[in-house]
Amino acid sequence: MKRNSDQSTKNSRESYVPGVCNIGPAEIKKRIRTGWFGLIITIALLIYFVWNEVEQGWRVAIFIPSMLAAMGLLQGYMRFCVYFGLAHLFNFGDAGQTDTVTQAEFRAKDRKKSWQIILYAALIGGGVTLFAWWV
Repeated sequence: MKRNSDQSTKNSRESYVPGVCNIGPAEIKKRIRTGWFGLIITIALLIYFVWNEVEQGWRVAIFIPSMLAAMGLLQGYMRFCVYFGLAHLFNFGDAGQTDTVTQAEFRAKDRKKSWQIILYAALIGGGVTLFAWWV
């Protein structure tokens, strides 16, 4: 029985599952790299804002890199690309090569997952922005 659950987990990581997984290892690495890049920019901006006592109004600019960081890391962790979900695509081959999702039910699940990730990233970006505002 355990072997079947291990196989199921392995298959969900290596194949398209509507609303769950639409990218393979190459695409996941791209998303995680983007997330780390956004995180480094966010931290650098926060340090700059605090060190130079930048006015609070300017600190809202941290929303963009912090949302970028959250979006990249969430997509990598969830093995799901927001753009692919909204554009009805998936990829488990080389980065940049895509296949099309044809079933309407699958597209709806992917769209829902994409908007969920966007919401989570916006909430995280908003939280970081509030933190930067008050620091």
